[in-house]
Amino acid sequence: MKKRNMLLLFPVLLIPLACSSQEDPDLRLWYKKPAAVWEEALPIGNGRLGAMVFGAPSVDHIQFNEETLWTGEPHDYAHEGAYSYLQQIRTLISQGRQKEAEALAMKEFMSVPLRQKKYQPFGDLWISFPGHLQVSDYMRELDLSTATCRTSYTKGDTSYVREYIASFPADMIAVHLRSDKKKALTFDLILSSPHEETSVIATSDGFITMNVKVKEGVLRGCSMLEVKLKGGNITASGTNLRVENADEAMLKLVAATNFVNPRYTEGDPETLCSQHLALTGKKSFKKIRSEHVADYSRYFSRFSISLGTSGKKELPTDARIREVNSSMDNSLAALYVQYGRYLLLASSREGTYPANLQGIWNDKLNPSWDSKYTVNINTEMNYWPAEPLNIAECHEALFRMLEEVVPSGTKVARQHYNARGWVLHHNIDLWRGAAPINASNHGIWPTGSGWLAHHLWEHYLYAPDKTFLERSAWPLMKGSAMFYVDFLVEDPKTGWLISTPSNSPENGGLVAGPTMDHQIIRSLFKACIEASGILGSDREFADTLRQMLPRIAPYKIGDFGQLQEWMEDKDDPNNKHRHVSHLWGVHPGMEINWKDTPELMEAAKVSLVARGDEGTGWSLAWKINFWARFRDGDHAWKMVRMLLRPQGQSQSRATGGGSAGGGSYPNLFDAHPPFQIDGNFGGAAGIVEMLMQSHLGAIDILPALPGDLPEGQIKGMRARGGFDVNFSWKEGKLQYLTVTSRYGNPLAIRYGSRTYSSNTKKGQVLKLDGDLREM
Repeated sequence: MKKRNMLLLFPVLLIPLACSSQEDPDLRLWYKKPAAVWEEALPIGNGRLGAMVFGAPSVDHIQFNEETLWTGEPHDYAHEGAYSYLQQIRTLISQGRQKEAEALAMKEFMSVPLRQKKYQPFGDLWISFPGHLQVSDYMRELDLSTATCRTSYTKGDTSYVREYIASFPADMIAVHLRSDKKKALTFDLILSSPHEETSVIATSDGFITMNVKVKEGVLRGCSMLEVKLKGGNITASGTNLRVENADEAMLKLVAATNFVNPRYTEGDPETLCSQHLALTGKKSFKKIRSEHVADYSRYFSRFSISLGTSGKKELPTDARIREVNSSMDNSLAALYVQYGRYLLLASSREGTYPANLQGIWNDKLNPSWDSKYTVNINTEMNYWPAEPLNIAECHEALFRMLEEVVPSGTKVARQHYNARGWVLHHNIDLWRGAAPINASNHGIWPTGSGWLAHHLWEHYLYAPDKTFLERSAWPLMKGSAMFYVDFLVEDPKTGWLISTPSNSPENGGLVAGPTMDHQIIRSLFKACIEASGILGSDREFADTLRQMLPRIAPYKIGDFGQLQEWMEDKDDPNNKHRHVSHLWGVHPGMEINWKDTPELMEAAKVSLVARGDEGTGWSLAWKINFWARFRDGDHAWKMVRMLLRPQGQSQSRATGGGSAGGGSYPNLFDAHPPFQIDGNFGGAAGIVEMLMQSHLGAIDILPALPGDLPEGQIKGMRARGGFDVNFSWKEGKLQYLTVTSRYGNPLAIRYGSRTYSSNTKKGQVLKLDGDLREM
């Protein structure tokens, strides 16, 4: 049953009024008209279920997803016998015969099959209100402080309000419908799905059950809608439900699939749905919402940010985005940071899977790049905000996926490279594929595992829990490093240890020794050496890494002063590629910095200037972080403005077409274009990276403050070493600083030329003035 365009069949005439809500405008997206396209709808999610709310008065549309509905079946993708061709591929590359090496690799070294699988939409809930074509006082909004979406309007002399939540405690999407008049709610409910194999049954006791089956794969799903009324009655008509003359209504929507884990798909989605509905029993919406808000607020309320009074909060969010072209809206940037935190909490909770290319939201059977996990930048960027923005628990979903990918990564390491440990190339799907996919000129990139292993180490640096390091982080970090011990080979031309075959992500084809690989591997080796010392274990392995470190090919500065992307000096100063992979050592790495390697920082800056400011949404976000590390706040702020600028609706979502320039859709989703969520997360992290950094052994306050950001305040930001930090600034100068020591580690602070250092005790709170003097 397909009803994907019902909104077009029920046009609505709106008479909008100005916003009258008393909620905090810094934590609120709001609009004077319903969503006409998907990129205008508002997202809700609980980590496992996601939904996009359109909010039309006459026919409301709630498109929803469940995180484990994908195409495909259990499969490890490894190419048996691939290793026998490895040396021949390396030799061809060494001889400068790149195209021959790529052709051989395509035939003998790639994933089987060549492509991974697709994340799928689940279905659509339609709520049709007869006669609600002409309304006034219309508004729809998303309150980030409570994770609640709301639509309100007036028809005649009756006011209507709809509230939508995706509850983690209740494991469901709940919708509450009410009006200020008795018996005023009459509407029809329809469940549909874009999947060809779909069946729907409605019963007069207030249930709709929908079963779906993906076309190419073994996964099937069940969704159940339960209707609870105060007053009125329900009748079933075929596959639909009719509610008449109700005072209030609550819709409880659940969904599940037969997926259990990447190797087992014999789950019972019907039983799971019944269990999810039973969780709430006879609870009222008020109770369900109260528990939802209490759970969500435990995370969201830890952090706050204000970037001054400069802004246009009286305008709807879509209008504010449009105004960015003419003047920067500082408070919109603060909202963007909080929106990034909201989206990560909505798409990545404990016990769920991590946010993919679109978080958890997708309405297409053939989404761009399959809406899977691209790990040569995008998946990692999704988690940049997790630690500094005080929602570290979101990282657990990523770590869960890493544990699941190790078995297939171990097999690929053995069959493709005859190596120990585990490896991951540039993509993962639900089935935890780890082999190189798509094409040899960009799919053979064996450092995805190394980069993702850094997230375990970063999690430890922010919260130095030795138990986590020993039980969770170290086994994966060591396994990843062990692969590179076996994989690195001596370059016949220079004698250095190099990574080959590989590529500098999606730029320049199959090569030997891309700079990014060596940065990631060096950084991982250093982290493993330090972790080994902390744990007092695996000292022999750590000694092996120490011996290899100085033998890895060093950085090179090229003819136009750039940091070389490859071992050969072949960088093109006119290349405006979206990836800037060889600057990984600047960010998120820390090997290249002003303190230890100023000459490399200057070279990296030359490279970034040559690449240009323009880029896709996630590319703009990464550049914000780069310029923050370069301590050029004005340039970083320019990039923030570019990320916030409106993305034209003329871009083709179906083909992924449109200009290369990224920006924001009306719902503040990041535009690659098309939609990719990584820019939302990378942009949020980049904005706060301008205001505080902690990667060089001290907490740097306002390291890249732009001139157009003269005042602001942050509370609840986290720093490496186990510190929570609050601070404010005015007229471009620090006013106060409060640091809470969570682990009792030594504390060092830098602000301009001023420094402060102290030993701390666990739980100690230090208060400093703008000159870093104790108060």
